[in-house]
Amino acid sequence: MKMQARAYFDEAKWLDQPQYIPTVEEYMSVAVVSSGYVMLVPISFLGMGHIATEDAFKWSLGNPNKIVRASATIARLMDDIVSHKFEQERGGHVASAVECFMKQYGVTEQQAKEELWKKVDDAWKDINEECLRPRPVPEPLLARILNLARVMDVLYKDKDRYTHPDLELKQLVASVLIEPIPS
Repeated sequence: MKMQARAYFDEAKWLDQPQYIPTVEEYMSVAVVSSGYVMLVPISFLGMGHIATEDAFKWSLGNPNKIVRASATIARLMDDIVSHKFEQERGGHVASAVECFMKQYGVTEQQAKEELWKKVDDAWKDINEECLRPRPVPEPLLARILNLARVMDVLYKDKDRYTHPDLELKQLVASVLIEPIPS
């Protein structure tokens, strides 16, 4: 929670300077935390019984923790890419990864999005790598982190279904939570 609050404070300072657009690296160092995914990982371990040890919680917040960082990167970048226009039109938001990339590298919005999608792909590769090599935590805990990233893929693959839920998302949720799996 402290990390989350600090990240929100950093974003508030940026918002207070309307002309300020951070570098991509500066933005990502804050935005990966403000996405909430870094905090969601240990929260997702709650109720998992004996496999969620104190060491597992410490590991999840350790730095660097490649799989947690990759999951949070996917969350932040996918959200920024697909909700970019809506968020900026709505106002009251700091620059997204798209604006930061455009300013830092002098590229168009489309070029920035293409490069950021490549970063999403790289983060998926990091998750795969971390799931395939031995880790100091049990596989069910790694699966939680992987599943958090998968949720982002459903919500933000081609449009912002989180802010604007559609029939397709409602059908997906119903298929998981309401409709029984045939035996």
